[in-house]
Amino acid sequence: MSQETILIVEDNPVLREGLQEMLELEGFSVQTAANGREGLEKMAERSPDLILSDIAMPEIDGYQFFKAVRERPEWVTIPFVFLTARGEKEDVLAGKDLGAEDYLVKPVTREDLITVVNSRLERSHQLRVVQLQHAYEASLTVLANAIEVRDQYTRGHVERVMSYAFAIAEALEPELSNSPGSDALDPEQLRFGAMLHDIGKLHIRETTLCKKEPLSQEEWKEIEAHSLTGAEMIRDIHYLASAIPVIRCHHERWDGSGYPLGLAGEEIPLAARIVALADGFDAMTTDRPYSPARSLELAYQEILQCSGSRYDPRVVEAFCKAWEAGRIREINEEHRAE
Repeated sequence: MSQETILIVEDNPVLREGLQEMLELEGFSVQTAANGREGLEKMAERSPDLILSDIAMPEIDGYQFFKAVRERPEWVTIPFVFLTARGEKEDVLAGKDLGAEDYLVKPVTREDLITVVNSRLERSHQLRVVQLQHAYEASLTVLANAIEVRDQYTRGHVERVMSYAFAIAEALEPELSNSPGSDALDPEQLRFGAMLHDIGKLHIRETTLCKKEPLSQEEWKEIEAHSLTGAEMIRDIHYLASAIPVIRCHHERWDGSGYPLGLAGEEIPLAARIVALADGFDAMTTDRPYSPARSLELAYQEILQCSGSRYDPRVVEAFCKAWEAGRIREINEEHRAE
């Protein structure tokens, strides 16, 4: 049974009780009020999941009640449905102009009531999920960029790699669509994989991360461990499970000479192959403690030379298309200017 709470604000006691009975039979928890003032008092005690409100009421009418509800940040997303006795066009337009989600014409049938309430609650749930996802992704970007606090040379790296990766994926998409049996490319895997590919570097010592001199064998092992460490860090987060292969495999090479597993060719997930190239290009065009930034043109030539060895030739070809379309330079200039 549903656990959502519906607030009915209606000055006609017979109609109010009838609406309450119909909704309670559907499993809803119901609060009632005789006017807008009482409705605000009830909401101060407990916020409902949806409001059904009459328009013509004493003390505070439906329009005034709606405005008072929307003035409170914690109530602004609650679905609001007006009840109108006449169903006249003016009533409906006035309610919609204020921003109400829907309206019902009295007398209200059980079918109409339940249909509107369920549809508005479902829409509200969908919006909340989207809002949570956006907030979650923003938090993940902050987490991924935490490495910047320790290493100034990687500032903006996450955003640039994500943008390069999606530009490559966009250029690659026509080939994937026209080639039956080709690797499927999951946008969520690419997004979260690109966002979190270096998260394991949070466990690398700062002295190793920022060292200007050649790394020792022990320090190289520490660096190379970040792929597996990063995958382990998000292992139990179901929402991010698709990113694990990208985090684990973005340093694998097409010819099998990469790490940590020595995978080769199509053994490496497609999203990881894309992120590998995006990551490599950004590394080459960014000042590092051990290497000054190359020009975009020199980095582009290096990508071409590494086709078939370090990088998947198909991914390199897609990168070239994005380069020729001006997308790579555009992304670089956009992010470097921030």
